Parts: sequence; structure tokens; C-alpha cells
Amino acid sequence: MNKLFSIGFWETIARLILRNRLIILSVIFAATVFFVFQWKNIQFSFTEANLLPKDHESNIAYDKFLEKFGDEGDLIILSVKDQNFFDPKFIKSWHQLMQSFAKNGNVENVMSPDNLKVLKKNKLDETFVFENFLDLSKIDDQNYLQKKEKQFFQELPFYEQLIFNKKTKSFRAAIYLKKDIVNTEKREKFITQFLIPQIKSFEKNVKVDVIVSGMPYVRTLNSLNIINEMNIFILVSLGVTSLIFFLFFRSFRATFISMSIVIISVMWSFGILGLLGYEISVLTAIIPPLLIVIGIPNCIFLINKYQQEIKSHGNQAKSLQRVVSKIGNATLMTNLTTAVGFATFIFTNSQLLVEFGVLASINILLLFLLCLMVIPVIYSFMPLPKEKHLEHLSKTYLNKFVKWLEFVVKEKSITVYITTLVLLIFSIIGIYLIKISGGLLDDMPKQADFFKEINYFDEEFNGIMPLEILVDTGQKKGVMKSKTLRLLNELDEEIREYPELSKPISILNVIKYSKQAYYNGNPEYYELPTTQEQSFILSYAKSSIKKGDNNLLKAYVDSTGQYARLTTFMKDVPAEKMVEVQKGLQKSIDKIFKDKRYKVSFTGKAYVFQEGTNYLVKNLILSLGFAILIIAGLMGYLFRNFKMIVISLIPNILPLAITAGLMGFFDIPLKPSTILVFSIAFGISVDDTIHFLAKYRQELKANQWRIRKSVINAIRESAVSMSYTSIVLFFGFSTFMISSFGGTVALGGLVSLTLICAMISNLILLPVLLLSLEKTIANEKEFKEPKIDILTDNQV
Repeated sequence: MNKLFSIGFWETIARLILRNRLIILSVIFAATVFFVFQWKNIQFSFTEANLLPKDHESNIAYDKFLEKFGDEGDLIILSVKDQNFFDPKFIKSWHQLMQSFAKNGNVENVMSPDNLKVLKKNKLDETFVFENFLDLSKIDDQNYLQKKEKQFFQELPFYEQLIFNKKTKSFRAAIYLKKDIVNTEKREKFITQFLIPQIKSFEKNVKVDVIVSGMPYVRTLNSLNIINEMNIFILVSLGVTSLIFFLFFRSFRATFISMSIVIISVMWSFGILGLLGYEISVLTAIIPPLLIVIGIPNCIFLINKYQQEIKSHGNQAKSLQRVVSKIGNATLMTNLTTAVGFATFIFTNSQLLVEFGVLASINILLLFLLCLMVIPVIYSFMPLPKEKHLEHLSKTYLNKFVKWLEFVVKEKSITVYITTLVLLIFSIIGIYLIKISGGLLDDMPKQADFFKEINYFDEEFNGIMPLEILVDTGQKKGVMKSKTLRLLNELDEEIREYPELSKPISILNVIKYSKQAYYNGNPEYYELPTTQEQSFILSYAKSSIKKGDNNLLKAYVDSTGQYARLTTFMKDVPAEKMVEVQKGLQKSIDKIFKDKRYKVSFTGKAYVFQEGTNYLVKNLILSLGFAILIIAGLMGYLFRNFKMIVISLIPNILPLAITAGLMGFFDIPLKPSTILVFSIAFGISVDDTIHFLAKYRQELKANQWRIRKSVINAIRESAVSMSYTSIVLFFGFSTFMISSFGGTVALGGLVSLTLICAMISNLILLPVLLLSLEKTIANEKEFKEPKIDILTDNQV
């Protein structure tokens, strides 16, 4: 009764599978059809990942900001750097391009040098009015344009760094999308089917490059990159793993069966994605290739076991039954530990990682069921394997490696412990060097054209990533009070001191421009009004607001006049530098806004993403600890011995420490993509431990509890299969390194490295630990009678 998953249980499962072959195939076919129909519900992510829980204070502040001012990520920017911008032919073509955007139903507004409005004083009505800077009826007149070009750079400080760079003579246009399409599929269609074709046509006509950026544009092209790479990953991972599988088994039949299983698993994963209503993001996109990489080792164990049985006695029915009954528990436990590694992400309370954890863990367990049912059923309809298909079982090309392992374990235990200690010290030093990175652009493909364009805007206009500062004055109409404006101006001046940030845009710019307009457009008066000037200059502005003429204030002050925003744009600089900048700004804010009535906070997508990274680093470390505890609990349930729990965890924690140390030495930062490595690698690497200890316990029974002989036999029996699966996993995860996304490259490379280290650790350190503790574990009754029988016959 205590052994729920005993051999008797698995023999029953084996009989049920083999007696209901057609029913099982029919159910799998029906499930596949069902999941394929769910593909129509698949959605792609049209916004940045929100790594924070909804109730996090940064999310609450951002929601409050959106409520007051709307989404700040609605701006697409175009730029040209051409000395002939004010040439009649060029500006005509540019104006036509801007008009095509302005007339599009997805665009709210277009601000460009050709349609700039300048603020003028209307003495009669005592209001400010907007007039066109350019008279388009005169743009064929070169002399007129030359005069306007001079005015453009000398008399419009309000638009400097917003529309033009005075030093480099570069120009840009701002296309404001309608807020209701910013995070929808319409945004993608507008950019890919309208904006980009229009720009290419313009470039072809005038022979000038147009640089395009802005968060909606970057997000769209980044999403398309994710989708394209997902398809490539699926094909490459299928190709690599099928090739390795074929080299091991030399059987097209076995390779075809294994590939069919993982392809069905991938089809199911897309169906589950649609069924649950999750979006395809940079994380969920790696689940299909991940299933291919994880599924092949399952197939290796099951098919290898079948072929071993055929070679042993030649009875197909008996062989197929033993495939399930003899290693059902082992494959269940290995898949369960892998699923646990992913499932721990559910406890991060981050929607992105919760979805990733749910999808990955569900699909891994379904993959296990597919392998367990399909392989015996399909082989039951096929003739017995030919002799050439069984040749790999007796090949000796790994014998030298196995003999070397035996030698090291038996003769070099001191060397193993010293090496382990050195590696541990090395790793701890490296861990202290690890940096945390949380930039919104960190993992985007650096070689992509849109990323190069980001660098252009960093140089010309000091960045594209908005950092919003929200100022709550604590009272209605408090923004326009003299004291508030003075404090805002002090903060504005502090922001300008940071080369990583652009000139801030706020109500101050409007008020300064109002003073300039009041004094007939003289740029020398582009400054805050004095206390005496403020009353009559602002009276002009208020009259303009009442008439509703191009209300500039609404973009920077909320409808109650209580909240003001300062918008600055950040360069793509290292995250630690931005943290340093924000800390410096926070000190300035605390110094400037001493009055407790004022509440000043940072917000914006880039800031929320950075906060999300810091949140994840803390929570994913906890989730890794949780994964270790769960897997330790599974080990305890398997072997019912505390010493065995410790022994089984050490060889798997050491590779994680080595990987973390290398990240520190090679300056690979902790970020959402790289922090995933540890839970994923731990969940997979512990599979080797389970297989080795299962074989070790079996050898103990066969050798009357002689530890030394059992350990050596376990190495001989397990080394080859563990090497096979580790090689598949290594090359499978290595395929992720072809990605253009830095995070995916790091994930693939680090997981591959960790798994190879884990294999070596489980084949050397684990046996050495068992031999060192043989006197204390050889007589443990609990170890002799584990809670679950994993194996009672030959390990694969």
C-alpha cells in the first residue's frame, strides 16, 4: 500500500496501454485536432512585459499616471540629417509624406518641421494664437525657405531637441498614434503595412535615409523578430536533435517516431497557449523548441530500453511491457522534477513568468504522457528492430570515458574534493561580481536595424525611452502657482545636468514659450516669467484655453491642475548607470520638494520595467530555493534518508554556483532572461541524479549492499545513457544561441554549460560522495526500502 507507484502499478499501466492501443491513438488524434482548432485564439504580445504584480506600488503609480495623461508610448519618431532639408523639392516631398500619415485613421497628430505652429500674441483679444511657421504656398521660393531656415534655428528654442538638433542640423517628426491602437494589432498593421512602405517610397524618391524609432515602432519590430525566431528555433532544434538522435541509434524509424512525438507536443503547446488566452512573448516563444529539446531524452530512455529488451530475449510484447513497467517511475520522476523547475515561476507573482511557468510545466507533463503511450503503441505495430538497429548497444566508443570515470572515482577522491573546493571558492568570488541589469532594451537584438536606429536617436536627441516624473501638488490648480513653477524649474535644471537624459518637456516649456510670444517672439525672453509678469502673461494663456485653441497645457497638466508631468528621454546606457542617475535625481527631488504637500514619483514603462527586474531577481532567487526544497522533498520521498537528500543536491547545486561565478567574471548580468537559467537547469540536471541513484540502489540489492562495487557498476550502467541525454540537451539548448536576442543567447549558453557541469558532477562528485559516506549509508534501512520503486531491472 505504501508503494503507490510500485512495479505492480506500472505493470497495470503497461497492460492498459497495450490493450487499448487504438483508443489511445484515437484520443491523441482527437486531442491534436482540438488543440489545432485553438490556434485561432493565439495572440501576440503588443506591449512590453509587465514584470511586476498588479498591486505593486510602481504599477499603481503608473496606472495613476495613465489615468491622468494616457499612454506615453504612443510616439513614433522619424528623423533625417540633410543639409538640404529646406530645399523646395525636398520639403515638398517631406510634407507629402507627413500628410499621408496625418490623414491615416490610426494617427492622432503629426508634428513636423513643415507643419510647425508658432505661438503669437493677439493684442486685440488678449490671447495667444497659433500660426503656421511655414506658408506652404511659398515653399517653391528658395529665398523664402532660406529665411525660414535661419528663423527655425534661431527663434524656436521651444522646439529645440524636440523637433531639431541645432548643432548637427538633424530634423525629426513626431507621429502620435491614437491611444486605443497603441497596444493592439492595429498598431502592427499600421507600422508594417503603411508606415514602413511609405517611408521606403520616400527614401527611394529623394535618396535620403529616414531613421525611424519610438517605442511603438521598436515594440512592433521586436515582436515580429520574436515570431520569426520562434519558427527558426523550432526548425533548428528539430534538425539538431534529430541528427544527434540518429547518430546514436542509426535508425530512421526511431528518429521518425521521436520527431513525431515532439512535433505533436509542439502542436499541443500552441493549442494550450490559445486555450488559456496567453500571448506569445519572448518567454512563451521558447516553449515549443524547449519541448523538443526536453522530449528527445525521454525518447532515448524509452527506445533504448525497448531495444535492450529485444536484444536480451527477443519477445516484443514482453519488451514493450517492460518499457513502461521498468522505467515508468524513473521517467515520471525526471519529468516531474523538470516541470517543478518551471512551475516555481508561478510563485513569482509576475504575470509574464506565471504564464511561462504554467505553460512549460503543463506541456512537460503532457510530453511525458505522450512519450510513455506513443512509443510502446507505435512499436507494437512494427516488426522487431533489425540487428543493425541494435548495434549501438554494444559500441564501445564511450568505454574510455567510462574507464576514466571509474579511475577518478576510485583513485582520485581527494583530487575531486580539492577541485570542488577550488571551483566553489572561484564561484563565490564570481557571484560577488554579478551585476543586475534591468534595461527595457537590454535583450533586444543589437544587430537589428531598429536597434541601430535607437543609437542614432541616442546621439542626436538623447534617447527614445521616456522617463516620466509625476508631481502631485496636493491641491487643485496648484501647478500654476509661482512656488510650484519655481520648484519645477529647479528640477528641470537638475535633469539637464545628466548627459544620459534629454532636455525635459513640461509645462515650463509652454510657459517660457508664452513669455517669448508675449514679447513678440524674441528668443531672449524664452524663460520663466517673473512674479510681476506671470499674472498678465498667464491671463493670455488662460484666455486661449477657454477658447480651446490648441491647448498645449493638457499634455503636461491634468484637468484639475493638481498634477504636472516632466518627460525626459533616456539613452540606452547600462542599467546600473540609470540606477545611479535615478538615485541622484531622487536626492535632488528630496532637496527641492521639501514641502510635504508635494509628492514626486518616477514612472513610465522603462522605469516600471527596471523595477520589475529588481523585483524578479529577488523573487526568482526565492523560487529557486523553493524548487530546491520541492525537489529535496521528492528525493526524501524516494530514498527516505536525509543524508541521501544532501548527497543528491550537492552535485546539482555546484554547477549552478559555477555558472553564477562565470556570469560574474564574464560580466553577464542578472536579468529576467539569465535568472531563469538556474531554475530551468536545476530542474533538468537533477534528472541525472535520479537515474544514477536509482541504478545505484538496484546495484546495492544485487551486490548484497557492497557500496564500492555498486557505485562502480552504477557508473558503468549509467554513464552512457546520461552522456547521451546530456549531449542532446547541450546541443539542443545551444541552438538558442543563434538568437538575435541577448537574453535568449545567454539562456541557451548558460543552461548548456550548467547541464554539462551537472553531468560531470553527477558522474564524478556524486559517486565520490557515496563512497566517502559508505559506512554511514550502507546500513540505513530507510535507504534499502525507498518509498517508491524507481527501477528494479536494468537501467537504460
